[in-house]
Amino acid sequence: MTREHLINAFQLRRRVARGLKPAFLRALIGTAEAVPYPNPIYERRRSRGTTSFFLALASVSAGLFAQQTPSSAPELDKNKWQTASVESAGISSKPLHDLEAAIRAGDFKKIGSVLIARHGKLVYETYFDGDANSLRDTRSATKSITDALIGIAIGEKKLSGVDARLLQLLPEHARKLQNPDPRKDKITVEDFLTMSSPLECDDWNDASRGNEERMYVVEDWVQFILDLPIRGRMHVGEQIDPPPYGRYFSYCTGGVFILSEVLQKATGVRTDRYAEGKLFAPLGITDEQWVYSPLDIPQTGGGLRLSSRDLLKIAQLYLNGGSWQGRRIVDEPWVRASTQPHARIDDDTEYGYLWWLKSFKSGGKGYPAFFMSGNDGNKVAVFPALDLAVVITSTNYNTRGMHEQTEKLLTDYVLPAVSQ
Repeated sequence: MTREHLINAFQLRRRVARGLKPAFLRALIGTAEAVPYPNPIYERRRSRGTTSFFLALASVSAGLFAQQTPSSAPELDKNKWQTASVESAGISSKPLHDLEAAIRAGDFKKIGSVLIARHGKLVYETYFDGDANSLRDTRSATKSITDALIGIAIGEKKLSGVDARLLQLLPEHARKLQNPDPRKDKITVEDFLTMSSPLECDDWNDASRGNEERMYVVEDWVQFILDLPIRGRMHVGEQIDPPPYGRYFSYCTGGVFILSEVLQKATGVRTDRYAEGKLFAPLGITDEQWVYSPLDIPQTGGGLRLSSRDLLKIAQLYLNGGSWQGRRIVDEPWVRASTQPHARIDDDTEYGYLWWLKSFKSGGKGYPAFFMSGNDGNKVAVFPALDLAVVITSTNYNTRGMHEQTEKLLTDYVLPAVSQ
C-alpha cells in the first residue's frame, strides 16, 4: 500500500467521524445526500475520488484507523500548494502572532481560518474552527466563482459575450413573462455580473419585491426574478445625474442565480458539472458542496462550500491573471475586465464582474484590492501590488460589524506584516 492510500484512509476516517459519507458510499446506498437548507434550498457534497480510495479502506487495519492525525493541516498537500516560511516571503511573523492571540482571546468573534499566500506560495495557515479539510460556507463570496465560469464559457465561445441578452437565451421563460417591458428584452449577462439590471431586485432592502428571501419560498427562481417589475428611482428636482460607469448598483442574488441556467443553456452541461471539469479539476479541487434550487439548478449566487485552501486557489488564480501552475484556466483579458470597476457602490467601494473593489488603508498607505465577500464577514482578498492573496473565513452570520472586524484583521495585522 502506498503512502497516498494510507492518507486517503485517514481522511476517510476523519470524514466518517464528522458524519460525512464519502462519495462512493453515497453511490452504494443510492442517495444524493440531500440536506435541507434554510427555506427550500438543498445542499449536496461532491467528493471526486478514485478506486484507490476504496482499496485503501479495505486494506487498512482497525489499529491504523485509531491513530490520530493533526487537525491544523492535511497530512499530504493534495491541493498542490507550494509552501514557504513567512520570513522568506518578506512577511513579519510578529503581527501574525498578535493576530492569533487576539482571535484566541476573543477580540475577534467566530473566525474560522486565516490563510496567506505570497509570491504564489502558501506561507501562513491557521485554523480556529475546523481544519484544512473543513468546507467553509462563505455565503455570497462564491458569487465570484460564477464570474470565472462565465469567462470560461465566453473563452470557449459557448457564450457570445457579456452583451448576450437573457430572454433570448431563456426563451421558455420569456414566453410566460409577467410585467412585460421592452427594457427587459435588453437585459444582458453583464447586467447581472455588475448587479445593475433594471429589475426591482435589492437584497439590501427588505421591502424589495426581488429580495432573495422572497425568492427562496417559490419553486422557479429564474421565473421569479424575470417576472419582477422594472425598478423606479425617486429623485429630487428634474435634473438626474447619470451614475458612475452608467450603471445603478442594486445587489441582487437572484440575478446571479439566473446565470446558472444561462451557463447550462450555453454549454449544454449543468453548471456544477461544468465547474468541475473546467475550473475545479484544473485547480486540483476535489471536494465541494453546492446548494440547489427546488428545480435542482445549482445556486451560483452563493453558498458553495469549499475548503479555505481551495478558496485561496481561486484568489491566486486571479492574481496570476487566470493561470494556475503554468496552466491557463481563465483568459487574462477576462480577469482584467472582471477586476476593473463597472459600477460604484459608495465613495470607497466599486464593483467589477462579481468582484468587489476597494483600497484598504493601513499604516498611512492605501492598498488596492479586489475581493470576494460574503455574509458573516468572509473575505477572499487579492492585493496585486503586494503579490498577496488572503482568506479569512468566519461564521458571524447577519451580525453587526461582521465585515468591519474582518477588515480590521486585514488592516491591523495582515497588511502591516507584509513588506514590499
